[in-house]
Amino acid sequence: MFSWICLSAAIALEVCGTTCMKLSEGFARLVPSVLVFVFYGLSFIGLTLALKRLEVSTAYAVWSGLGTALIALIGVYWFRESMTVLKFVSLCLIILGVVGVNLTGH
Repeated sequence: MFSWICLSAAIALEVCGTTCMKLSEGFARLVPSVLVFVFYGLSFIGLTLALKRLEVSTAYAVWSGLGTALIALIGVYWFRESMTVLKFVSLCLIILGVVGVNLTGH
């Protein structure tokens, strides 16, 4: 259970880091630029702790897949990016892929 909590925290921190990457405006703004490294560093710590008990294929698929899907949704809702049918279907396929990897890992 602790591994899944660490993995969930790692995903949230990675999403925060990527959001700060956008907010940094190409590292032109100091606070978001520093936060990119803080959030990514903490995310890697959480992922590393999760890997003590979880298979690397499962943990990395969940970390990268859900992080990608969440960032895409943040892009649409917060940064007003477009949501096309292809983007929506692709996000669904990412989530299905993560579920598939999890199902085969047990």
